[in-house]
Amino acid sequence: MSETVIFSDMDGTFLDHHTYSYKKAMPAVNRIKKNGVPLVFCSSRVRKEIEVYNKGLRLKHPFISENGAAIFIPAKYFKHKFRYTYIKSGYKVIQFGTKYSRLRTVLNKVKKETGYSIKGFGDFTLKELAKNAGISSGKAKIAKQREFTEPFILIDGNIEKIKKLIKKNKLNYTKGGRYHYIMGDNDKGRAVNVLKKMFKKEFGKIRTIGLGDGLNDMPMLKNVDVGFQVQNYKGKFNFTKKGIKQVKKVGPAGFNEAVVGSL
Repeated sequence: MSETVIFSDMDGTFLDHHTYSYKKAMPAVNRIKKNGVPLVFCSSRVRKEIEVYNKGLRLKHPFISENGAAIFIPAKYFKHKFRYTYIKSGYKVIQFGTKYSRLRTVLNKVKKETGYSIKGFGDFTLKELAKNAGISSGKAKIAKQREFTEPFILIDGNIEKIKKLIKKNKLNYTKGGRYHYIMGDNDKGRAVNVLKKMFKKEFGKIRTIGLGDGLNDMPMLKNVDVGFQVQNYKGKFNFTKKGIKQVKKVGPAGFNEAVVGSL
């Protein structure tokens, strides 16, 4: 096992914003696998979506779903004992997120109070979501299987007012590369910190690298040894934060440059 552990966002970082292709990241992936480096996806995507990519890439490492809402650790991955919330589908799961039903209730309450035109994943038909996200109906069906976060689009309204109402209802908000999110007391940084400690306990001294592009990635990038921010699909940076390195390439091309230069 390598002393390096890589935590990476998926959409807009490892995956192209428009095509969801990771072709430009493959030289880095090949180096990662050759060196035996764990590649831990830390995404806004649901468990089943991440599993599709892990299977395609033949990765069998832990991963973090829905903006830090849960860590999924293959049952026999770590030798040491640790606390987990429950076992599901061959994973020991550490849950931080709030139940999806609660999020839907609050989002509907916000819509009613403001009169704004807000559309969450739970409001989309499969056909509508497929068109909006630029994916197949089959992938849309998987994406709708939310457990701990509700992505939404704001068709008409003031996002700052929505944020305040979400907070008033003791929930949290973040922004990804494509959608707004309502969620519980979780973020990518908290989940990464927990998993980082587990890697350290198992393997001793480690070096952690993080890659992302959106505001929801900032907590993750602040909690690794070296954080890289790649450019978004417009060729711009979504934020500037001291201590986080900026890679002047878009999405998977930026991922590739940062990783190849670090291993």
